[in-house]
Order: sequence, then C-alpha cells, then structure tokens
Amino acid sequence: MEKFLHPNISVDCVVFGFDFEKLNVILVERNLKDPETNEDVITDYTLAGQHVYENEHLEDAAKRILNDLTGLDNIYLEQFYTSEDPRRLSDPTDRLWLSKTGRNPDERVISVCYFSLVNCNEITIKKKDRKVGWYPVKEIKKLGFDHNRILEYALHSLQIKIQNEPIGYEMLPQKFTLSQLQKLYEVIFNVEFDKRNFRKKVSKMKYLIKLDEKQQGVSHKPARYYIFSREVYEKTKTDLFNFTV
Repeated sequence: MEKFLHPNISVDCVVFGFDFEKLNVILVERNLKDPETNEDVITDYTLAGQHVYENEHLEDAAKRILNDLTGLDNIYLEQFYTSEDPRRLSDPTDRLWLSKTGRNPDERVISVCYFSLVNCNEITIKKKDRKVGWYPVKEIKKLGFDHNRILEYALHSLQIKIQNEPIGYEMLPQKFTLSQLQKLYEVIFNVEFDKRNFRKKVSKMKYLIKLDEKQQGVSHKPARYYIFSREVYEKTKTDLFNFTV
C-alpha cells in the first residue's frame, strides 16, 4: 500500500551532539540549481526534518527521521515546540525552494519540533542525497525556513531540562571524567564554571558513580572515570535537585 506524506504537517528534529569541546547540531544542506546553467540558486542549511506520512504518529515520524540519519532506534527524544505561525514560510527564498521542489508555497505547514541528544563520537551520519553534517551551535548563522528560531527554542528547552534531569549523559560515553562532564554543562549553558563549585554541585548527584579506573595514555595526570547509573537515578529522582546556573 502506497504511503503519502501529509502536505500540512511536518516534524523537525534538532539533533544535539557533544564532541568533548563543542555543542553541535546536525544540519542538512538545501541546494537548488538553475536547470539551464547548473549554477547555484539557493545554498544554505536547515535542520533535519520531513513531512509526516498520513496516519503516522508524530513521534514515530521523528524516530524515522533520526533513524534515517544515524541508523539508531533508541535516541533520546523530547518534543519541545510547535511552529505554527501562518507566515513561517513567507521568506522569498523559502517560497522559491518550495515552488521549485513541487510544493505550494501558499500552503500552511505546521511543524512539530523535537530535540534529541547523541554522542558525536559514537555515531556515523548516514549518507543521504544531500550533504549532512555536524556544525557548532555557536557558529551557525542564517538557516532556511524558521529554523533559527526552532534551534533557539531547542537550546533553551535543553537548558531548562538539564537543570532538573540528568539527560546530558545521553551525549557522553559510558565512562567519562568530571572534566568532560563540566565541559558538557559549560557548552550547553555557554558559561565557564569554577572547578571547585562545579564538583560541589555534581557531588549531590547520587547517580554519578565513581569507578576504580583512570584514564590511560594521556599526557596529563590521569583523571578518574565515572558512570551514570540509571538504576540509582530511578530510585532517587524524587529527591529535589536543581543545577542552577
């Protein structure tokens, strides 16, 4: 049975990743060439997204988009925003793109937005028909459609969420150091923490388990590894904790 994409409902995914230095997001190149001269008419970037299939649940559409990008099925996913401004696709560049790709630029499209969290170093972005890659959040300029606003809201939602829930561990390897954990919080909040104060904060995280294992093959003093215990978190998550910046 042939499936059809709904023309008025889409899903956009803000895929955040941490590479131990920067907070990154996956962007997809949007390129339109003149059919006669083969010269670029539009070249910019958007977030990863697509229209939903008719009778497809929104979250299933988001999972499908993420699986197409990464090949993974169990990525952290959080719905945070619905972009429903009737004029969200009114920019001339966006209207041209829609028109040239066979869509009606006058049709209203509502986009339901999700953010997801991954470790950049542990996934390989699958090749698609368009260029896809990781880009530092702090260096992103103008995106297609209203995706700058969506990205801004996604980052704000991540900052709020991570103050009360340990979702940042989704972007870390299974074993990590406290310095790596501190850097993760710093790039998410775009601030620098005092080392002593940061460690005082995380000492309240009962689900942060110290291992009897240290880094090997490093030029500096080896740091001890820690892990996140979901079992301990589930038992203690009723305890009030707020990572106030």
